[in-house]
Amino acid sequence: MFESLVYAMGPPPGGQTGGGNPILGFLPLIIIFAIFYFLLIRPQQKKAKEHRQFLEALKRGDKVMTAGGLIGRVTDLSDTVVTLEVADKVRVRVARHQIAGRPPQAGK
Repeated sequence: MFESLVYAMGPPPGGQTGGGNPILGFLPLIIIFAIFYFLLIRPQQKKAKEHRQFLEALKRGDKVMTAGGLIGRVTDLSDTVVTLEVADKVRVRVARHQIAGRPPQAGK
């Protein structure tokens, strides 16, 4: 029923059949991707780079905090394992990538 009505109406004015510019159809997706990139992806990459540089710069005597919340002083380092002294003569071996950063300062 409606098909016959559409055919009866004829082609749209101006001779266009809805082809349009295909880039304009993708423009909203491109804009959304750009927003996601600058608000989510780029800051996360920057934070990961800073953490990687922090782990590479670790040395003996640094005070660090693990992802689990353990705070200790670095006593030994290898490529994958860090040994922390968490109390007098108490040492814990932790995977290097589990070091979260420097502990928060008391009183701040």
